[in-house]
Amino acid sequence: MLASLTRAARRRVLALAAALAVVCGVLLWWVAPFGASTPSGSITFSTGVPTGVYQRYGALLKQAMATDLPEVSVTLTDSEGSQQNLARVASGEADFTVATADAVAQYIRDRRPGFERLRGCARLYDDYVQLVVRQGSTVQSVSDLRGLRVGVGQDGSGVRLIADRVLAAAGLTTSRDVTAVPVGIDSMPEMLEKGRLDAFFWSGGLPTHAVQSLSERTSIRLIPMDAPLVEALRDVGDSTRHYRSAVIPADAYAAAQNGQPVETLAVANLMVTTVEADPDLVEGVTRSVIDSRDAIGSQVHPAQLVDLRTAVYTEPLPLHDGARRYYRSVKP
Repeated sequence: MLASLTRAARRRVLALAAALAVVCGVLLWWVAPFGASTPSGSITFSTGVPTGVYQRYGALLKQAMATDLPEVSVTLTDSEGSQQNLARVASGEADFTVATADAVAQYIRDRRPGFERLRGCARLYDDYVQLVVRQGSTVQSVSDLRGLRVGVGQDGSGVRLIADRVLAAAGLTTSRDVTAVPVGIDSMPEMLEKGRLDAFFWSGGLPTHAVQSLSERTSIRLIPMDAPLVEALRDVGDSTRHYRSAVIPADAYAAAQNGQPVETLAVANLMVTTVEADPDLVEGVTRSVIDSRDAIGSQVHPAQLVDLRTAVYTEPLPLHDGARRYYRSVKP
């Protein structure tokens, strides 16, 4: 009888062990679906100029990925902006970057090296074009820039692309009608403040820290770009259809706007990688981009506008398979 009880107890223990194994298996499947793996390795993220939104966004996203993707080492590299960022990713010099949709469209249109390899991970926030002058300037519109010294962004930046196009839409060229100064947002505010520039273009999220700081120490104004100018700009070609009329809210730069909104144009930013990027890694990066929105947005306000419902629309780039997998996993 004792042996019989022992066998019965043994059977109960084995049954309990089997049940626990099933439960553990279900839990493991729930946490890490079959076939998924934890990304590891090193990636390079090309950002932007040191005082720009791209650089600040990249630094905070790197912190988020340190938690979300602990086995992935992220290196940030400064850049001149969108155009250089795309060239770096397309050539393999960088693995991920942020670039404006118009710069992406132009890169594809020009069939620049590696254009066919580029893929989108997420649509992020919009950049707003900002034309800044000193408060006492006589400039009231873009056409008034004729004959003046104008900061147009570095040659590899998205700012330069937009500045050239906005000037052309107003009947001006950088080669003949203005003195184009190819410097970035890390230099333009101080140059305007010291009288070495009469105006400068900037395209970035709102508010941009460098412009905000300038407005708090120097009296400046934002020059409006009205709907007819934006429509003229959109008529230039296919890569300009990504521009839309927008309004800089009255409180974006309170000291510079006298409580008034300012008409302008906006263009979306995209998170970009290549078709060869590991799908597990891209899925993880995309997840981190969406999940870190509020934390990053508390310090870089444009990031608050990253929206899961629109992030999937990365046109003119095809969506990377890893990013598609992420969006499907969170689809209601």
